[in-house]
Amino acid sequence: MLEKISEQKEAWKTIFLFLVLVVILTSPFHYAIVNLYPSRIYVGAIMWSPAIAAFITLKIKGRKISSLNWNWGDWKYIRLSYFIPALYGLITYILIWVFGFGSLTNEEAITDWGKELGLIGIGTLNPTSIAIIAIILLGTIEVIRAAATTLGEEIGWRGFFIYELRKVLSFTGVSIFSGFIWAAWHWPLLVYYSNNILLEFITFFIVIISMSFIMTYYAFKSKSLWPAVIFHAVSNVYIQKIMPELTINNEGTEHWLGENGIMFAIVTCVFGIYFWRKAIKEKL
Repeated sequence: MLEKISEQKEAWKTIFLFLVLVVILTSPFHYAIVNLYPSRIYVGAIMWSPAIAAFITLKIKGRKISSLNWNWGDWKYIRLSYFIPALYGLITYILIWVFGFGSLTNEEAITDWGKELGLIGIGTLNPTSIAIIAIILLGTIEVIRAAATTLGEEIGWRGFFIYELRKVLSFTGVSIFSGFIWAAWHWPLLVYYSNNILLEFITFFIVIISMSFIMTYYAFKSKSLWPAVIFHAVSNVYIQKIMPELTINNEGTEHWLGENGIMFAIVTCVFGIYFWRKAIKEKL
């Protein structure tokens, strides 16, 4: 019993050390984004801070970096980690279109999208063809590019952090605690980019904690950090770059759209509850 208590105390010390390092490493880049310029370089540095914090923590604790779950795992979980965020992104925007919070984009908007991707002037591509090609490129090449930065976050959060939390908390506790910390870690960016800070803080925390349940489930099931990397990258691409481009904002409904929108919070919450109940049923 005393040995178990000692192990739990050691786990909490490790968790605290990791979080302190995350704050120290991230703060200069949060400052740079808010006070200097929102450069992608600073964003990339922020996203790799959890990984560096995890590596330093492991070094201090005399543990090897190879002890993290680097194995690829079962392909089933990789496929599902692509499919699930793409699905909830699609459902979110279908509901937005159906309820009139936004409209399916027009040909002119698709043409502008094609110009951004350099697709205009290639043969006789029509708007439908441009949209299909753009979605394929973003859903593959852009996901791979995005994974280069989400890898940094997921080495820290789902490769290291949740496994330390698992030593002292249940699946539910791990998902809520890690999700809350993960969401709170974004607060300077939320303040900087938000139009309605209170509403977007609420929706963002709902989204992130809901995602935490899903990603924790796949991390524990696969015993790999890669499903979380794929999941995170796909979610970012679909909800930030694909679905918004297919949608025209209707006046007065902006708070329903986007990654901080009410609709996305509702949909991800439903998914999160499903995976929470699934994990409890499976005694994960």
